[in-house]
Amino acid sequence: MRAVTVIPGVPGSLRLLDDYPEPAPEEGPILVEALAVGVCGTDIEIIEGQYGEAPPDTDRLVLGHESLGRVLEDPTGTRQPGDLVAGIVRHPDPVPCSNCAVGEWDMCRNGQFTEHGIKALPGFARERWRLQPRFAVGLDPSLIKVGTLLEPTSVMVKAWDHVDRIGLRAEWQPRTALITGAGPIGLLAALLASQRGLSVHVLDLATEGPKPALASALGATYHSGPLDRLDLQPDVIVECTGAPAVVLEAMCRAGPNGIVCLAGVSTGGRTIDFDAGALNRTLVLENNVVFGSVNANRRHWEGAAEALSKADPAWLASLITRRVPLAEYGIAYSPGPQDIKVVLEFDT
Repeated sequence: MRAVTVIPGVPGSLRLLDDYPEPAPEEGPILVEALAVGVCGTDIEIIEGQYGEAPPDTDRLVLGHESLGRVLEDPTGTRQPGDLVAGIVRHPDPVPCSNCAVGEWDMCRNGQFTEHGIKALPGFARERWRLQPRFAVGLDPSLIKVGTLLEPTSVMVKAWDHVDRIGLRAEWQPRTALITGAGPIGLLAALLASQRGLSVHVLDLATEGPKPALASALGATYHSGPLDRLDLQPDVIVECTGAPAVVLEAMCRAGPNGIVCLAGVSTGGRTIDFDAGALNRTLVLENNVVFGSVNANRRHWEGAAEALSKADPAWLASLITRRVPLAEYGIAYSPGPQDIKVVLEFDT
């Protein structure tokens, strides 16, 4: 079968193989026909050789962790042929650690987890794949064109889950949320904030293209320009850019008892002249909390499926700015200036 692969650590090794092996029965009893995979920055970084780990006994890693497929067979009866499913990306470590042992593999303590398309597990950018029932998440049939958004949505469901849990430290009645970054993660964070009934503000540098309209369609206020010019003290900030200057500014801008979730990943090697003492003073005197969040467990994936089923289908479809057939896979991994989410399609 066909599969999109790389040799981790080797830039320029992206290849579409025509003779990739069928999924091994050990991967799980549920056999799935791939419909599409979403492309994200993680895929680009793996292609560039920055990280990634192939499964044991092979030098190639199948890409793709934002999955959507149709069940072909499931002898366990958990799913029915024709059901739409996505595969949970992270699997618990074999030890397992205390968190993995209770299904919270997103909070793995020893780093021995594996991840489809990223770390030691083949990804979903192949024509067929298998799953264990506990890693298969069902989707409503209405989501067939946007189901690849489930994985990034699950990441944001987890982020908001942890915001809510931290908020319980005191009387918590948040009213305003600021999302920095209007990429797919940022816009999905804004969607979830809107579904919570918050007054939502989205900040991004873009003044043209689809981002301002997508934010406005949620009822959010869109801002362009530097964060330090924004006259706002939100109760919650979800930082999705990973840009060091924005990250530092966001940590200083939450209102009293505010919560800042860092969901964007920064690249290292950049030094910024910054008043750390002022940051410390703000966090302490305002009872503010800053925390990082990544990945998701099954509870968050199921919450993401529910959130997508409640969202405007046309709005979700607008997040996908390019759909690329498998035969033209190379251009899917070449980001365009107006791209929000690119999807590689297998059923075309």
